Amino acid sequence: MNIIREYQSKLTTAEKAVKVVKSGDWIDYGTNNSFPHLLDEALSERRDELKGVKIRGNLIGGPLKTVESDPNREHFIYSSWHYSAYERKLSDKGLCNYIPMIFRNESWYIKEFLDIDVAMLSVTPMDKHGYFNLSCATGMAYTILEKAKYVILEVVDNLPYVCGGLENVVHISEVDAVIEAGEQPLMSLKSPSPTERDMKIAEHILPHIVDGATIQLGIGGMPNALGGLIAKSDLKDLGMHTELCSDAYLDLHLAGKLTNKRKNTERGKGVLGILIGSQKLYDWVDHNPSIAAYPLWYVNDPDVMSQNDNLISINGCLNVDLYGQISSESSGTRHISGTGGQLDFVTGAAMSKGGKSFICLNSSFIDKKGVEHSQILPTFNGDIVTTPRSQAYYIVTEYGAVNLAGRSTWERAEALISIAHPKFRDELIKKAEEQKIWVPSNKR
Repeated sequence: MNIIREYQSKLTTAEKAVKVVKSGDWIDYGTNNSFPHLLDEALSERRDELKGVKIRGNLIGGPLKTVESDPNREHFIYSSWHYSAYERKLSDKGLCNYIPMIFRNESWYIKEFLDIDVAMLSVTPMDKHGYFNLSCATGMAYTILEKAKYVILEVVDNLPYVCGGLENVVHISEVDAVIEAGEQPLMSLKSPSPTERDMKIAEHILPHIVDGATIQLGIGGMPNALGGLIAKSDLKDLGMHTELCSDAYLDLHLAGKLTNKRKNTERGKGVLGILIGSQKLYDWVDHNPSIAAYPLWYVNDPDVMSQNDNLISINGCLNVDLYGQISSESSGTRHISGTGGQLDFVTGAAMSKGGKSFICLNSSFIDKKGVEHSQILPTFNGDIVTTPRSQAYYIVTEYGAVNLAGRSTWERAEALISIAHPKFRDELIKKAEEQKIWVPSNKR
């Protein structure tokens, strides 16, 4: 095969490429930086020709021209596997629906149950062997391409090349059409400065981390705070096995703490599924042989991750109730984000020798009217349960860390109230008594 001739034969414009889409088709976009900006815009311009085109994506920074061009959802219906802040705003307007899932099962859903008529993803330029790198979207991309009846790639010159372990490239022979987008703005994930509460939460977690531990971090001020504490600590030879790689890992690398030397799987390599962060992060991973991108069916498999001893999983949530149920994706019935890989890593950390899972939250928040509310609740009222009480492990607020594993309902109530904001503890005790999950010997 002459790959240059093959490439030229498939090279076209976005306007011509999207002509393949028909009314009623199922379209899948790539996640985060794999979102095809030019193809989405070209498809939006066909709005009045099309009816009922269904689009799936996730963690897209926007704008989604197809969705914004059709506020009545007659032409394009968009759904997301996991909300970005932009997709949350669309959802609030009734323009985005969530797809309940756990990330390790996404490939299974696609292979066994879903139709994909056209896949549209952004990739790096083709190499001399005819391969395009799936870059920041390796975790979710290849199964989409494999299942699609028709594949369109949007080539973006400034996407980082992320070395891989599995399914991180696609060959020109597997592609139906190619468009060239030149350089495009990359999705940036700002790392918020840690708050005082973030620092206190991080301080409760740090003593549980040992030399050689493999770390999975979520996103936000608290992981950044923990990264800063680790950088100043005596810890060494930490490993990375994470669904989403953010700047917190770059900070650990720069501090000389991230070596991956003691991992039992992919020793010497930091494993990731998807990647969102700063330009410095993208520069770090670009062609970096110490980084390996894998599909999420592998990264998020508890059996795989648990092969690493002392796996420390650290994620956030919105609310916890006194039974130990954890909600990380909705506030009441308002959808905020998604399950993502939280349940995957809670499971894997519990299976790992010496592993621990931490779910973190502030003890309270202040609403727009200036009213303070507890984030430890008596029971949920429409909140979606992300991690069931049967799998709850460590819960951490600025007031401490408590281990719920194997604990009865009265023990859980006592433990959780002990890390609730002090101003809400009496009311929570009263509710626990009403719910018959409090005993006279509980500490008040």
